[in-house]
Amino acid sequence: MFKKILIANRGEIACRVIKTARRMGILTVAVYSDADRDALHVEMADEAVHIGPAAASESYLVAERIIAACKATGAEAVHPGYGFLSERASFCTELEKQGIIFIGPKPKAIMAMGDKIESKKFANAAGVSTVPGHLGIIEDAAHAEVISAGIGYPVMIKASAGGGGKGMRIAWNQAEVRDGFERARSEAKSSFGDDRVFIEKFVVEPRHIEIQVLADAHGNVVYLGERECSIQRRNQKVAEEAPSPFLDEATRKAMGEQSVALAKAVDYQSAGTVEFIVDRDRNFYFLEMNTRLQVEHPVTELVTGIDLVEQMIRVAAGEPLPFAQEDIRLDGWAVESRLYAEDPYRNFLPSIGRLTRYRPPAEGRTGNVVVRNDTGVFEGAEISMYYDPMIAKLCTWAPTRLEAIEAMGQALDGFVVDGIEHNVPFLSALMKHPRWREGRLSTGFIAEEYPDGFAPMKPDQAEEAVLAGIALSACLIETNRRERFADRLRAAAGALREDWVVKIGDNHVAARLLDGLVTIPFDMDIAIEGAIEGESKSVVTDWRPGDPVWRGKVGGRDITAQIRPVLNGLRIDWQGVSVNTKVFSPRHAELDRLMPVKLPPDTSKLLLCPMPGLVVAIAVAEGQDVKAGETLAIVEAMKMENVLRADRDLVVSKINAAAGESLAVDAVIMEFA
Repeated sequence: MFKKILIANRGEIACRVIKTARRMGILTVAVYSDADRDALHVEMADEAVHIGPAAASESYLVAERIIAACKATGAEAVHPGYGFLSERASFCTELEKQGIIFIGPKPKAIMAMGDKIESKKFANAAGVSTVPGHLGIIEDAAHAEVISAGIGYPVMIKASAGGGGKGMRIAWNQAEVRDGFERARSEAKSSFGDDRVFIEKFVVEPRHIEIQVLADAHGNVVYLGERECSIQRRNQKVAEEAPSPFLDEATRKAMGEQSVALAKAVDYQSAGTVEFIVDRDRNFYFLEMNTRLQVEHPVTELVTGIDLVEQMIRVAAGEPLPFAQEDIRLDGWAVESRLYAEDPYRNFLPSIGRLTRYRPPAEGRTGNVVVRNDTGVFEGAEISMYYDPMIAKLCTWAPTRLEAIEAMGQALDGFVVDGIEHNVPFLSALMKHPRWREGRLSTGFIAEEYPDGFAPMKPDQAEEAVLAGIALSACLIETNRRERFADRLRAAAGALREDWVVKIGDNHVAARLLDGLVTIPFDMDIAIEGAIEGESKSVVTDWRPGDPVWRGKVGGRDITAQIRPVLNGLRIDWQGVSVNTKVFSPRHAELDRLMPVKLPPDTSKLLLCPMPGLVVAIAVAEGQDVKAGETLAIVEAMKMENVLRADRDLVVSKINAAAGESLAVDAVIMEFA
């Protein structure tokens, strides 16, 4: 077994590999750029080597610097994680020349499967079912239009060397092919240094289901069940689960055996993933093979009990797999939520900045539930514009799917992230979405269910009763504390009025205390307007002032919510609901109803930068007439190009930014007449 390995990556996956290596008694070496000097993976590793500037193209993607770090530290092997150099055959070959082991497949398999065009040709020759498409070189946009017309719309345009949703576009007509081809090629070149793209038929109502395979150097190959990865946004996965709620045993077996056959055909060694598109009738088509560890591998580990990173290391060291196919069992259900630094209320645009507060839920087993959080950040860390926006991967396991989903909802509601925008509210809302809970999924789920973008969920009457109980209990506990500090000797400390009004957003909800003495833990019956059948709700909590997470029971229901102080009240975030609350006496509530509503400023004549990023192009000139839908500017952030289009016919009066400029969020790019 190796004594020391180097992790050629950063963030949560570097931390993940370090944890397993440490458990195996293997020393670890981290590498870091200027931007990651104080990163968590650097702190966790036994040694760390600086490899260059913040830009990945000058640090993490420079194979020579990784190899030099191996030689300087005596690392015997390299684990590449995912992304960066993980699927670059030339890197693997150079490591072999230097006598350094690559913890992953051999160059032959990487070259055969790592390129999407070549992998489809190989899969066709091996008899694997594939989606109809054009696998040859596409010369230009005009050529792309001809090919797309021959395949039939809609089509998918993909970067050959792509991954993570980069360099990928769906086109429903000829006009979208031309624009999508140019954007996909541009993103592919900037992200992967390879601007080749291919086109294939887009399967309507598709599900994205992938098979995890594991192979050694002795001819043993097994599949470890499947993962459902259909919840995607901009072709990037958001939530995954294992197993899939859609597959039956026959389909699972067929997909698994086909994946094993493909792995054997390329003499695959290590962990790999064969991805399929599955239609409504459970027909499945080969999409690609990822010759690396997948981001969503934790859900497979949770349902199989197999540490994939450990097996990758052991296979690279020449050990045979310690199990056969008949030994693989899928136990229970696991769900993963990807926490991204992005604003769900602004079309999920990237967000950067410092994590002023980062409090993930406790990991480990409680009863029948397991919580796991793979992360590469900590409170006070900086979320940079240079890398992927992932903050963490939160996973839950339980005996059944609904139990795992419920556990995920509770864990998300208690996951505190401040200082940047993030997608926790969206993920929390997803966990209670009827279609998600029923397992009626497709890769178009987010676009179909949130066609106008995601907005804070509006609470129904029963949910308002819960929110009122949370807000009122927090207010009474805080008030009681102030009174006790003001007069410790008051005999009736904590005695309060009975009638209250809780303002939830714009609604006023009446509440009456049935016990006027406040204690901690707080335990009081509260009659709340809108409670089911007018019944009072017992509110029980041990919340203390200053704690961002409120945990307790309302009407016997376990509740986890986040509360943050706002002007004269609290903001409560719970199950996708994000609402400001205020607690009034009845008289103050009457006066509040008379207060005028402050209108937001008019920005209709401004194009604002929706996120911190780099201006790639300004597509118009001052004085130009622009039609609705035309491109105004392109801004790049976190490896993704965002095209800003006109939402109506307009005239450009002033341009305030130029290509190459870095802009802050809400910076004015241009003004309209």
